Amino acid sequence: MQKIGFLKAMMHLPETPVQYSLLLDDQIIPMNEWIGHHVQFVFHGQRSCIACGRNVKKLYNSGYCYPCFTSLAECDLCIVKPHECHFDQGTCRDESFAMSHCMVPHYVYLAFSNHVKVGLTRKSRYMARWMDQGAIQAIPIAELPTRKMAGELEVSISQHIPDKTDWRKMLKGDFADVDLLETLAHVKTIVPAEFQPYLLSEEQIYEFTYPLLEQIDKVKSLSFDKLESLEGRLIGIKGQYLLLDTGVLNIKKHAGYKVEIRFEKIQVEESSAS
Repeated sequence: MQKIGFLKAMMHLPETPVQYSLLLDDQIIPMNEWIGHHVQFVFHGQRSCIACGRNVKKLYNSGYCYPCFTSLAECDLCIVKPHECHFDQGTCRDESFAMSHCMVPHYVYLAFSNHVKVGLTRKSRYMARWMDQGAIQAIPIAELPTRKMAGELEVSISQHIPDKTDWRKMLKGDFADVDLLETLAHVKTIVPAEFQPYLLSEEQIYEFTYPLLEQIDKVKSLSFDKLESLEGRLIGIKGQYLLLDTGVLNIKKHAGYKVEIRFEKIQVEESSAS
């Protein structure tokens, strides 16, 4: 099978294991069925902004041209630092975006990939957020009415719990067992008084398994900025990464890149009993 188009971030469904689809323009390619088989990517040298579609030499923030990067609300600094939201100051880049993405309920959560981290996400897309991060387990801590408030609580908790994921260790499955409920109980004791009313009483742990044939020992990052083509046997998918036996490819990072993808089934010979 052969497909060509501009990459977008992968879609996923919270099944067991997580079901992934690769997006090329409007083409949807189910990827789980290709695990264990040969995949080749050929970069065609074109980059197109995922927002406006203009062709450019360089993309920013996982797929945006520079004008969109500096003007769109979804690329503003407050997206990665929600506690610095400036909507009330009247300087928001897009009020309609703010009303639909920021002035809506958000979860502050704990997620476990290679260690426990604190994070936040819109209540409407919490499962997608956790799968994007390659979380094995996750649990909401609190529900806040706005993104800014969620960001303020996240910053407070991050003084005690990391707020970053080590993506290399996440891909390698390099982690120690933890008790997420025990960590949650501790976190609730350090939540400032003004956020206590927003803590959730229900404690439900969400668990995820990913389609992996084997664990990898070393993580070699692959990039179309350095390679015109790359190929290998697809041994798994986790987060937004395709794990090949030749290295790992971050699909979301290459959103907007025009590629040709070739899939080839590998026939596995069955050994006969002697």
